[in-house]
Amino acid sequence: MRRMILTSSLLLTLGTTAMAGQVYTWVDKQGVTHFSEQPPNDQSSTALGTATPAPRLPAPEKLPPAKPSDPEQEAVERKVKRDIAIQETKRKEYCETVRANLAQLENNPRLRAQINGEMRRLTEEERQARIAETQRAIESSCR
Repeated sequence: MRRMILTSSLLLTLGTTAMAGQVYTWVDKQGVTHFSEQPPNDQSSTALGTATPAPRLPAPEKLPPAKPSDPEQEAVERKVKRDIAIQETKRKEYCETVRANLAQLENNPRLRAQINGEMRRLTEEERQARIAETQRAIESSCR
């Protein structure tokens, strides 16, 4: 039933678009812009051009069947695909780690970090700077 309603509304929309005529626009004394099929009698209007549907193109010619590819080329393509999959896995792991770090930074105001070989508590300014840096890393790498 939903498909039938969707199909009929789509056909109705396409039909009205294909049969669209001239459209006129004008601004009344109150500054309201109007659009209509007929121009107003008492004031000037501007005729808007309506788009005409594009002509139907002939069916594309069928392409010849693909030639069997070179075994060396197939090996290169497999290697590239494998390398891309490895890089994507590393990127996902990085994003998970960075998001976990951001959650720690945002939810824990009293953090300690190892700086110059010694453990010390981060100041609020340092924590906010690390939050901003982590958010930038997420935006650039994890979207």
